[in-house]
Amino acid sequence: MPQKRNNPNPRWQELWDRSPQIYAMLNGSDQLETARKRMMVHLDQVRASILDSQEKYPDWDFLVRRDARRVLRAMFSVRNERITGNSPLKHLWKAGYEGDADVEDDFITEFTHLFRALQGGAGIYPGDLIRGLEETDFDNLHGREAARRRSDLLDGMGDRMDEIMARYPHGLLPEVEARREKSRKRVLEAFGGRDEDWGNTQWHYRNVIRNRDGLERMREVVEISPEQVDAIGTAIDNGIPFGVTPHYLHLMDRKAGKRDLAVRRQVFPPANYVDAVLSHMTDRDMAFDFMREHDTSPEAHVTRRYVKVAILKPYDTCPQICVYCQRNWEITSPFAENAEVSQQDLDCAVAWVESHPHILDLLITGGDPLIMSNAKLKSLLDRLAAIPHLKTIRIASRFPVTLPQRLDDSFADLLASYHEPGRRIIYFVTHIQHPYEICRETMDAVTRLRERGIAVYNQQVFTFSNSRRFESVALRVALRLIGVDPYYIFNMKGKSEMEDYAVPLARLLQERKEEARLLPGIYRTDEPVFNVPFLGKNHVRANQDHELISIMPEGRRVYAFHAWERNIRRTRSYVYRDVSIAAYLRNLEELGEPVSEYRTIWYYY
Repeated sequence: MPQKRNNPNPRWQELWDRSPQIYAMLNGSDQLETARKRMMVHLDQVRASILDSQEKYPDWDFLVRRDARRVLRAMFSVRNERITGNSPLKHLWKAGYEGDADVEDDFITEFTHLFRALQGGAGIYPGDLIRGLEETDFDNLHGREAARRRSDLLDGMGDRMDEIMARYPHGLLPEVEARREKSRKRVLEAFGGRDEDWGNTQWHYRNVIRNRDGLERMREVVEISPEQVDAIGTAIDNGIPFGVTPHYLHLMDRKAGKRDLAVRRQVFPPANYVDAVLSHMTDRDMAFDFMREHDTSPEAHVTRRYVKVAILKPYDTCPQICVYCQRNWEITSPFAENAEVSQQDLDCAVAWVESHPHILDLLITGGDPLIMSNAKLKSLLDRLAAIPHLKTIRIASRFPVTLPQRLDDSFADLLASYHEPGRRIIYFVTHIQHPYEICRETMDAVTRLRERGIAVYNQQVFTFSNSRRFESVALRVALRLIGVDPYYIFNMKGKSEMEDYAVPLARLLQERKEEARLLPGIYRTDEPVFNVPFLGKNHVRANQDHELISIMPEGRRVYAFHAWERNIRRTRSYVYRDVSIAAYLRNLEELGEPVSEYRTIWYYY
């Protein structure tokens, strides 16, 4: 029998002070099931209070309380405890009855915010965008006066929005271009190049940084911390794929800072990542296959998760390696001899596409298919263009960022030769992560494609280093400026080795509602999604497709993602442990971010 105590550990004091009624129920229950019954009755009473009583709650208060009640009821259910192997209620009951529980402070912080929301004390308003602005009751204003006051309020929000976005410059600004020109000269000097070499793709290929010598040359161009040098060196020495193109190197500032944080973290692996990969060098093809591509590849180098779409992977690496790559389990080092798919395997893959008439859309990816020569691409595209059921062919490549010189007129002409509206459409999909990755050469590469009628789309991965307030908004604006359509924004995959890059799902939801929503619709065309292993994309804006079902003792939220086909066939939900919101905010604080600007993150579920 647990020992009842009436003097809780001080770390729980704020929670119990804000929830005296809940504390009394837990403290007065000598068994977990007694506490559960009392909590469920209490939550039903809250529901009746806000839905059925005569008391009129304002809409904003009603919505916050309603959502918190729904989440708590789901968490305290026996079913979700069984699914997750965790009982948040048991931890709360032990803390209320015995004085403490075996949980971390992040767990307590989560429930402090949930109980605040349940009781109408979330403290959300006024939001940061209107803090300090005159609040107006628009219900009592009409006509021109209402319109002008509303316009003034929107101007105030716009001022604050622009102030924050200015933290994230893009590479077309004159001051950035001036820095980049100096950086370009340093790169050429360090790698023994001449001005005319800069536009030569083969020169960049020959000088991709992938060994110790390249690392030392890179250090002549930009400053790298000793810890980062050690991590990169360990990766190189142990055959962990690593590569940086000279072009991408010139996008970095000489001294690391907030401007180029995302650029550096894209390619410089942290020590935790290197250690995690080293521990799985013999089984990484299985340990890191988060999306279960082994189980969704009906033919070698072909992946299929959807009815009308398939993926073809003709090349198994890239000229530059993104640290958080989804396919880090299979990609090789840049230009590795075994990276190109054999002709026999490629023939089998194309034959598979030919024999499956339901495939309407084919995504050619990798690795990066643009490593292939134009002649080899032409050979492949000739065969694919002869398949009548393929109506769209997408080329997925990060070359517009890593080496835009590759997208010259001859390449653009090649793609355009297969673009036949009414019969077959060619699309180009790229992966620009940050406005600071954009430069004039990237814009020129995109323009060459668009001038030939080929649309260019962007898929962003929402990582820690591009998740700051309005950072993705700045990216969307910069993308539109160079002619790229935002397409998807992916929640960072929950791969264990990627912990340093992960962002809570709540932050992506917050970004969509409080930041992206402020842009014109034509700018926020990217759909926020979570990639569910085996099944594919889950649209996170749809509440019916995911639910928060638990909080682990360390403060991680647990979500159930429901399959897109759940109303078509019987499918199991995917249970996912997110990164802790509190830990994420601490990491932001270490960067010098004002975390008070993120305070509503707790109320996105």
